[in-house]
Amino acid sequence: MSKMKSGKLLVLLVCLNIITLGVIAAAPPTCPSNLDGKCGDSGEWEGEFFPGIPKIKYEGPSSKNPLSFKWYNAEEEILGKKMKDWMRFSIAFWHTFRGTGVDIFGAATKYWPWEDGTNSLAMAKRRMRANFEFLEKLGVERWCFHDRDIAPDGKTLEESNANLDEVVALAKELQGSKIRPLWGTAQLFVHPRYMHGAATSSEVAVYAYAAAQVKKAMEVTHYLGGENYVFWGGREGYQTLLNTDLQRELDHLARFCEAAVAYKKKIGFNGTLLIEPKPQEPTKHQYDWDAATAANFLRKYGLLGEFKLNIECNHATLAGHSCHHELETARINGLLGNIDANTGDPQVGWDTDQFLTDISEATMVMLSVIRNGGLAPGGFNFDAKLRRESTDVEDLFIAHIVGMDTLARGLRNAAKLIEDGSLAELVQKRYKSFDTEIGQQIEAGKADFETLEKLAMEWGEPKVPSAKQELAEMIFQSAL
Repeated sequence: MSKMKSGKLLVLLVCLNIITLGVIAAAPPTCPSNLDGKCGDSGEWEGEFFPGIPKIKYEGPSSKNPLSFKWYNAEEEILGKKMKDWMRFSIAFWHTFRGTGVDIFGAATKYWPWEDGTNSLAMAKRRMRANFEFLEKLGVERWCFHDRDIAPDGKTLEESNANLDEVVALAKELQGSKIRPLWGTAQLFVHPRYMHGAATSSEVAVYAYAAAQVKKAMEVTHYLGGENYVFWGGREGYQTLLNTDLQRELDHLARFCEAAVAYKKKIGFNGTLLIEPKPQEPTKHQYDWDAATAANFLRKYGLLGEFKLNIECNHATLAGHSCHHELETARINGLLGNIDANTGDPQVGWDTDQFLTDISEATMVMLSVIRNGGLAPGGFNFDAKLRRESTDVEDLFIAHIVGMDTLARGLRNAAKLIEDGSLAELVQKRYKSFDTEIGQQIEAGKADFETLEKLAMEWGEPKVPSAKQELAEMIFQSAL
């Protein structure tokens, strides 16, 4: 009797085991966002890296949910265009997935659960999967990358290219039909070979290596459907003019840009080439100091029709300008192509790459974007990183949410100012003397000094009206 019971129990257990295995097999695969499980080891698993984070939705200004948008409503129309089309938001792979919190005084503080401490191909693929899950949950359709951030450097250029090809093939698969790179670029500043610069290096072998790296990075950007390609000369500059041939280095940089234009056309890449100004850091003086310097470089070498500018707000601060100034300088020169959305700390003298949270600054930024008619095919790339002390995975979402909400609020405020018209009217009144016949002649280049001298003598001492600066600031503040 006991044997029969034991046999029935054994049959029951086997049946339950078969049923359980069937249920497991039928269930969709899940992967914990840590390395305790084995599903992420190969880098091929399509697991969930942010299991506790829902898809971020718009809940309005009254929401207290940190994982929701309060001001960014992607489909809402502002001034005849959807918010998502004004913004064209993008996630920077290097800060979001390669940022560790390290600074010049301290070691890394961030250890994301999916990281295994290596820079292997398997790890690169795992990061890429995390990137696309992040984009999907945040509701962003664009991303930006450096070649060496998404794939490990090899022992040879051929090996580096092969590594990049393997990771890019996965990215192409994960992108689907909606997601595309806002822009790609080559990292030409970390490796010791670039200690003297890349396109401005004193060594021709380094110049050639940099050209080969840009060639490949441009190819993969094109392959992934990228809309732009960025040149940031991290070490294109000098530490002292005592050992630098300034003319020769600038000429070499121009030849490099010309070759990039030629190759872009050869492969049929229709994306915009962008130069990103920065005054110094890591070099003492960088050749693309600010928007005006970059525009002058392009004008001198006949490249104005081939490039636009990628303006980074924190770089504007380092150059002694406001972000609004740099955007307007780029805009009036027909060169505003893209914005790296970040800010700096006025009490800190280096490039801190903080998320933009100042509503006033965001409003001025959006005034320039609206006057520019938008940024397409450019957009807003969050070239910003978590603070060293922010170490939760959730913080990655919160930081981007507040950045997106800040710019969305800036857009709403800028639209109020434009629809109200008071600020534009104040500016128009300030320059109304140039709406006269002689003013129009001056602006048309038809008023000579003799004519102007005669008028000055007739009119006598000019009566100069108030600029109404405080009124302008009052009108601006009323929209915030």
